[in-house]
Amino acid sequence: MKSVVIYTDGACSGNPGAGGYGVVLLYGSARKELSEGYRLTTNNRMEVLAVIKGLEALKEPCEVMLYSDSKYVVDAIEKGWVKRWKANGWYRNKKEKASNVDLWERLLAQLERHQVRFQWVKGHANHPENERCDALARAAIAEGILLEDESYQEV
Repeated sequence: MKSVVIYTDGACSGNPGAGGYGVVLLYGSARKELSEGYRLTTNNRMEVLAVIKGLEALKEPCEVMLYSDSKYVVDAIEKGWVKRWKANGWYRNKKEKASNVDLWERLLAQLERHQVRFQWVKGHANHPENERCDALARAAIAEGILLEDESYQEV
């Protein structure tokens, strides 16, 4: 199984607002960067989508070390929150529905395909690859070619 390193970041201009994600994939000496912007979304959606897009870009099952500056993403996976939400019919507790269910379902499918370890990194702390992901996400927003986040629903 190939070992890949993935860095991800999501960004929003307003929350909700225009958003984007950036991904850096590293395999040996190979490097690939991904990014897209969305017309109306949230920062959390872009953080989760960045992880999904990075994992979906892998052509075969891989062993992945994934770095994210999103506590929302890292804690939801590492602390088992997402699996608990799913087991509870996508409720965080008896009254509160989980957000971003469409993206969590996509991410869980990727986690079945790959062996992924998540590591939180402090954002905006001069970590070169995290800074690059942030720049990619912000450039995708600024570029103005914004896609529709069709599953985003304002609350």
